[in-house]
Amino acid sequence: MATTRSQQPAYIAGAARIPFFKSGTNYRDVKTYELMLGSLNHLVAQYKLQGKLLDEVAIGAVMNRSTEWPIAREVILSTQLNPCTPAYFSQRACGTSLDNSAQIALKIAAGQVDAGIAAGFDTNSDVPILFPRSFTHKILNLRDAPNAGARIAKALAFGFKDFKPDTPRNAEARTGLSMGEHTELMVKEWKISREDQDKLALASHLNLAKAYDEGFFKDLVFEFQGNTQDGILRRDTTMEKLGKLKPAFDKKSGQGTLTAANSSPLTDGSAAVLMCSDKGLKDLGLEPWARFVDSQSAAVDFVHGEGLLMAPTVAVPKMLARNGLTLQDFDFYEIHEAFTGQVLCTLKAWESDEYCQKRLGLPKALGSIDRSKLNIKGSSVATGHPFAATGARIVGSLSKMLRGTKGKRGLISVCTAGGMGVTAILESV
Repeated sequence: MATTRSQQPAYIAGAARIPFFKSGTNYRDVKTYELMLGSLNHLVAQYKLQGKLLDEVAIGAVMNRSTEWPIAREVILSTQLNPCTPAYFSQRACGTSLDNSAQIALKIAAGQVDAGIAAGFDTNSDVPILFPRSFTHKILNLRDAPNAGARIAKALAFGFKDFKPDTPRNAEARTGLSMGEHTELMVKEWKISREDQDKLALASHLNLAKAYDEGFFKDLVFEFQGNTQDGILRRDTTMEKLGKLKPAFDKKSGQGTLTAANSSPLTDGSAAVLMCSDKGLKDLGLEPWARFVDSQSAAVDFVHGEGLLMAPTVAVPKMLARNGLTLQDFDFYEIHEAFTGQVLCTLKAWESDEYCQKRLGLPKALGSIDRSKLNIKGSSVATGHPFAATGARIVGSLSKMLRGTKGKRGLISVCTAGGMGVTAILESV
């Protein structure tokens, strides 16, 4: 009978990403393929992976073209990695590359992988534009016509409606509401003020600016297309400036609190992390940054009234219980800022006895966190949010925060479209 290697630890051994930019700006003419290649090329160069045969690469995106279904392998074949390196494509909305990290970690733990890459990319500048189904059907009928006469007849069947573009919209199919509209419902339910949302947005920008000034991103963020820093960062923003912005989603009730400044913008970018077993570290001559301990996903019934972005509140306590931890047992909290209001709803839910007892089945509230440990290097409101790249961005940054420390631990929480959430625990080694 075949035997497998016993469960082994999975380490983050390196990370690389390109600067993030608001969609339609600096990367307007850059193809999705090129965005992902930018981060991978830097990862390969930084960690001397030229010619190396890795065991697995997981790459994901949300806004990808149907014609680019083999993009994971195509990107790998364009790097200097050994061309026999396998790769696959995945998608779990905004949690995609965190989920990819968890998958690589599980394969390392099972002894299937010694070295792999988890990555993600997205762009709303090179977004696929579709035509209606009627156009597709008529094109197929035209292709199958047996002769010239039949082709002419079928061509004449096209009407103006067949050519109306079907552009993607950031909305939930089940409700018709955008993520921002759903979050407006959440902040009203949890009584989150505009001022508190703006304060968290300001902190995100200030923390990101400080991290750049201190050189934190020197071996994380690499030059691409002449850009060296995230273009969404606003170093000079103030509460006064943030307070002048009008609501972006609830524009009619007079009670809207989400603005363009306390919401993450549509963003182009990519990110990647290198993950290894002990053997993989030795083979590549690398030192570990941090250990990927555990991960948990969850979903909520947003169609029938639960907050769309509240699934991490469900995932985290399951993960904590499995690892014998409390919410306060962390030195760093990386909570993805789809909207600062969503972050505050999550924290308030964990502080609520009623929510934790009735929704989570806990004896009492999980409690509060030390806010000084939250998103200390900036988060998505300041860096931007290329959907599938955000998880890898966070894993890379948190791993570097943990690198060289002893006995420290970080919590990752990422909410996603579809009412899902992906969470993870990392620790120092």
